[in-house]
Amino acid sequence: MRRSVKLAAVVLSGSLGIASLAACGAKSTDNTASAGASGSGLKVGMAYDIGGRGDQSFNDSAARGLDKAVSDLGVQKTEAEAKQGEADSDKEARLNSLVTAGFNPVVAVGFVYQAAVEKVAKAHPEVKFAIIDSASTTQPSNVTSLTFSEQEGSYLAGVAAALKTKTKQVGFIGGVQTELIKKFEAGYRAGVQATDPSVKVDVKYLTTPPDFSGFGDPAKGKSAAQGLLDNKDDVIYSAAGSSGSGAIEAVFNSTNPPAWAIGVDSDQANQPALSAYKAKILTSMVKNVDTAVFSYINSIKTGNPLTGVKNFDLKQGGVSLATTGGHIDDIKKQLDDATAKITSGATTIPTAPPAG
Repeated sequence: MRRSVKLAAVVLSGSLGIASLAACGAKSTDNTASAGASGSGLKVGMAYDIGGRGDQSFNDSAARGLDKAVSDLGVQKTEAEAKQGEADSDKEARLNSLVTAGFNPVVAVGFVYQAAVEKVAKAHPEVKFAIIDSASTTQPSNVTSLTFSEQEGSYLAGVAAALKTKTKQVGFIGGVQTELIKKFEAGYRAGVQATDPSVKVDVKYLTTPPDFSGFGDPAKGKSAAQGLLDNKDDVIYSAAGSSGSGAIEAVFNSTNPPAWAIGVDSDQANQPALSAYKAKILTSMVKNVDTAVFSYINSIKTGNPLTGVKNFDLKQGGVSLATTGGHIDDIKKQLDDATAKITSGATTIPTAPPAG
């Protein structure tokens, strides 16, 4: 798993701030363009989930939004990432280090930061925080939740899987069995069922809380996918962070059956690290975290900050299916019809899979 989390070339005042950030996983880079040519004065701190920048998935989508804010808005940035097996206290220390170094707002990437964000935000009411993929009734008013209708994009992925399978068996791999990832599973199952009830959906989760390594272990993803392939599943959708790259590799190498992979969060067929496998990536359920991150930062710069819970759904372009490679061009009509029913409200998609 790639561990090279980067810190933009920002001048931090005081050796204590530099040492503190270094201890929390922030590293320097030569990206001097982040120095804020427009003079906005806005300094954005981003705390990534496990895998950090370079995971080819969830974190990278957030990073694209931050990079756009640097290039378009002239903000300064710094980045730090979570480590495998760390405690909430480590996350609190990371967030506190960003605050101490003068970064405001601070964006936490992933629901694993919820407890830490609430605690640090309460201690620093003058600092604005955003958390991606989590909302809480107890979070303070200086915290904004950026959430998504993952079940809607996953439903479309299920439609595609049901139309493309030859074996009438498809698979789903979840990184960690949490309520969030169950939304992906639920939507995928519903899309398959609505399209072809005869298609079976097999489900595997890599880990269960408090073990979150399932989001950062490509070897586990590869092994899980191989098990599904051995069971003759020929379309496999992975919602597993960087672990999904292992699943994609397994699918690419499969000949019995020939199979398709469905990526997640980013358009994975367009990710350089996965380019060798793009011929077998049917589509990706793109979760436009970059759109949410940029919208949040821009709202603060313009003086109209997003507050409370801001959800990005299919109708708003918060989720979508990637078309790279043209592999779903032949089923465009069916996907367009399904999209129209979702955005009109004619189709309601569950957010949790069936019990048992």
